[in-house]
This record gives sequence, structure tokens and C-alpha cells, in this order.
Amino acid sequence: TYVDWAWREGATPGFDIVTYTGTGAARTISHALGAVPKFIIVKARSTASTDQGWPVYHAANTAAPETDYLLLDSTASTADLDTVWNDTAPTASVFSVGTNALVNTNSDTYVAYLWSEIEGFSKFGSYTGNGSTDGPFVWCGFRPRFVMIKRTDTTNDWEMVDTARGAFNVNTAVLAANALSAESAFSSGYELDVLSSGFKLRSTGLVHNASGGTYIFAAFADVPFKYARAR
Repeated sequence: TYVDWAWREGATPGFDIVTYTGTGAARTISHALGAVPKFIIVKARSTASTDQGWPVYHAANTAAPETDYLLLDSTASTADLDTVWNDTAPTASVFSVGTNALVNTNSDTYVAYLWSEIEGFSKFGSYTGNGSTDGPFVWCGFRPRFVMIKRTDTTNDWEMVDTARGAFNVNTAVLAANALSAESAFSSGYELDVLSSGFKLRSTGLVHNASGGTYIFAAFADVPFKYARAR
């Protein structure tokens, strides 16, 4: 069994794909969102050195997210490094890359996936876990179709849930973006409810609801909020 997730490229759904060639010098890269990106994933397409990983920018990662980065292919926590996003926040027309091989080796080619936040369709935010089966409710403004969660203050997986695989609450159908493990490997400690205006954590697991844990998320709508119903 397989699952795939698809986004339509364009300013209206808030998604752009950009390719560029590295120069080794800090620079800006143009995008076509017409809004400030809230979530960016970059991947080297060709490289003369070892695999460069999948660096991630998330607007709610820290108080100054342009100074930090995460890796989509890793459980690692947030790291502060000025050579990734050049300590420069993205704008409505460009995002910045520094000199790090993750994003800008001379002559290597790269692809960048960028999302802006669209009311009623996408939400990129953060929350703090409470360590309870009556976990925090996270407001999105719509009923999510897809949710990705990452704990940022310590090592942990990039948890992904969706309502195609987890059709009913409590949703326990979890995959990890950073792991090769099958869905069945994530059978406990990952429970959440998908609700008409967001999602609610339903487990005490460290993955998405440790007491005092800091988490970021990316959520995309099943149906715009004004049409959404509880499940």
C-alpha cells in the first residue's frame, strides 16, 4: 500500500517550486509566491560531494527563524547556523541562501519548495505539549487533510498524518518523513484527532506532546473552514 500527497503550484494555493545553481556566495533566489514564504524545503539535485540533506526553514521555528534550520531527513533538533539562510528573512519576492553546501555549493544544482500561508487552506505554526492524553488543541482555521509535526527542542521524527489513511478519530496512521519505517511501526504514542478547525493531540508521547516540548507543524485543508464539519 502507498500514499502520495500533491500540491498545485501557484500563488493562489501558495506553493512554488524554484530551481537554481549554486554559486558558493551568499545570495537571494527569486520566487513567485507574491507573499512571504512560511515553509521552505531545499534539496541538492546534483552535488560533487556527499548527499547534502533536506534543509528546512519554518517561520515558527524560533523567534528568529532565519538564523536556524532543521533537516527533513533527520531527527535532529533546531540548529543555529548563519550560512544556511544567511540570517536573512525571506520576502514576498526572494529567499536568501548563505554559503553552506546544504543550499549553495558552487555549480551544484538545487530545487526549493516554498509555501506561503493561505487563510482557510494552509497553516504553519507552533505549539507547546502538555504531556496529557487531553492534549492541546491546535487551531488551523480549517479541517486538516494533511498535518506534519516536528519537535524542535530535541531529537524526534517528522510525524505525518492524513485523513486518507486515518479516516476516523483517533487518528493513529502515522508515517515519518525522515524514516524508512512502514506505517505499522508507528502504532502508539502518535494519536491525534482531526477536527473541523484544527487538530487535538491525544497521547502523552514525546513525538508530538511531551510536557513542555516545543513543536512546529504544517497543515493543509481538506475543506475550507466555512464548509468544514466535525468527524
